[in-house]
Amino acid sequence: SKRVATIPRSQALQERAAPMAPVLRHRYFALRHGESEANVAGLIISDPEVGTQRYGLTENGRAGVAGSARSFAAEVLGVDGGVGEEAVAKLRSVRIYASDFKRTRETSEVFAETLAKVVKEAGGEPEALLAPRPTVSLRERYFGELEGGKNDRYDDVWAVDKEDATAEPFGSESAESTRQRTADLVRTLEREEAQPLLVVLVSHGDALQLLQTAFQGLPAAQHRSLQHLNPAELRELPPTAEGAEVLSAAPSAAA
Repeated sequence: SKRVATIPRSQALQERAAPMAPVLRHRYFALRHGESEANVAGLIISDPEVGTQRYGLTENGRAGVAGSARSFAAEVLGVDGGVGEEAVAKLRSVRIYASDFKRTRETSEVFAETLAKVVKEAGGEPEALLAPRPTVSLRERYFGELEGGKNDRYDDVWAVDKEDATAEPFGSESAESTRQRTADLVRTLEREEAQPLLVVLVSHGDALQLLQTAFQGLPAAQHRSLQHLNPAELRELPPTAEGAEVLSAAPSAAA
């Protein structure tokens, strides 16, 4: 007869003594804003006084976001021709956090509205919890003197980031600071939300690029080594073991 495999006592003691690797409670999805008027004009718009009031989505941008919402409904929620109990439970766990810039606010609204529409068409009831939650933590990285100029100057900032992630080239926000505030939102959610959630983080190219380094457990200086997100692109952010450790720490403000 077959024997049940046993772990040698010494190995079992070692495994019992070894600390468990941290695991994140929630699933996180990055959603870059859809094509904006600033994208079309080729402009850097990072000042909150401007970005929160102007340069919203183009029609093409709205269509792209709606497509991402439909993909999320089908592939993550499992809403495909009907809304079963599992899909309902997942829908109730969705939380949408968005930068308060106009282009990201509109992205979050289109995403939530499309998600609600798909669920309703499948015979389900949209959840009030789908209402986007604006947060300054996901704002665009500030680019200082480059504000309002052509977006081909990003490369000049990124070249400095690679050498020193704490530098503030052209008076910009440092790569390290941008990573810290975006990662702190995740750390806060990990500590304050007990039930597992599906969290959609609606933000900007550089902010999400730097947040990805936290999930990968990489230094902020390496952010351009990771695949960037295109406008309206939705991407799950599964953490590496190193990333889970980084994001399980206390938020910097509380540290």
